[in-house]
Amino acid sequence: MKQTMRLILLGLCTVLLGACGGMPLRGTGDLGLIIERASGHVTLVNTSSRQPYARIGGFGDLSHASVVYSRDARYAFVFGRDGGLSKVDLLEARIVKRVMQSGNAIGGSISQDGRIVVAQNYTPGGIKAFDSETLELLSEVPAEYAPGHFSKVVGLADVPGNKFAYALFDGGEIWVSDFSDPKKPVTKRYPAGLQPYDGLVTPDGRHYLAGLFGEDGVALLDLWQPEKGTRKILEKYGRGEEKLPVFKTGRVAVKGQPVFVIASPDGRQIWVNFAFPDNGWVQVIDTLTAKVIQSLQPGKAVLHMEFTPRGEEVWLSARDDNRVVIYDTKSFRSLGSLPADAPSGIFFTSRAARIGF
Repeated sequence: MKQTMRLILLGLCTVLLGACGGMPLRGTGDLGLIIERASGHVTLVNTSSRQPYARIGGFGDLSHASVVYSRDARYAFVFGRDGGLSKVDLLEARIVKRVMQSGNAIGGSISQDGRIVVAQNYTPGGIKAFDSETLELLSEVPAEYAPGHFSKVVGLADVPGNKFAYALFDGGEIWVSDFSDPKKPVTKRYPAGLQPYDGLVTPDGRHYLAGLFGEDGVALLDLWQPEKGTRKILEKYGRGEEKLPVFKTGRVAVKGQPVFVIASPDGRQIWVNFAFPDNGWVQVIDTLTAKVIQSLQPGKAVLHMEFTPRGEEVWLSARDDNRVVIYDTKSFRSLGSLPADAPSGIFFTSRAARIGF
């Protein structure tokens, strides 16, 4: 009898809490966030229903914004171009806290254990670490590559061991900062090449790669054996022939200059969008045959693409059409669209479980 009463009371409490919260109960696994770059708003979406469920403002300059998620996928951390860092509760659909942490920023990341959120900055050059619960500033690493000279930081990625790898555009180096003690980070420096402009970490967390803007090639650092330093790959790309665009894919002929190249979760497809004047097109490459198998026109100015967690759908932002378009990745049939004000980045909560995302 007592057990029955406890269960009844628990059920009543759950109903009351749901009512008090003002939002229906929902899991976080099929949620996501769309950046509206021109208005300082974000739209929260449910990928299973293919519908928005909330829109939130007050994010400042989102012209080049990015998002990472807490380990439990409840909270999104939005990094704005103006240096704003905002913590968003996806279930309550509200900004929990917002701090202005720099004058000019371009993204961030979250540690392997989820305790630290790190922002990378142009001005002042360097990275800053924040407590993911409170957004309290814990420490910072100025990107002073020579006495009195500070670099823009780009390509920040979380790597195993609560470390972060990033590139110094002006300094020509890759740095790896260990935040095992969040208030006393330890940083190691590695030569990269001329003007590393962006970076990423492989899905297994082993290799960090930085593309070089100032010369042909890509700098690669083996994080399992960092004592061996960096090495150049694709060093002769474009040499002895007409200078080629920034390297994105293998030698597969596509419609124009690629901007984003993303692989489906199973690795079978690669979706590519393009720079102007071909930015209304998207092409799909089959990785088995290395051939383009589909060309689509989702809308005007396709800026970003994101697969649902298991890859059955891809969502694409058509900025100049003010909408996000959804496609079936097997049939390439349009499954519908939803409105958004000049959408750019699309970020689903499945990123919470992935290294470098």
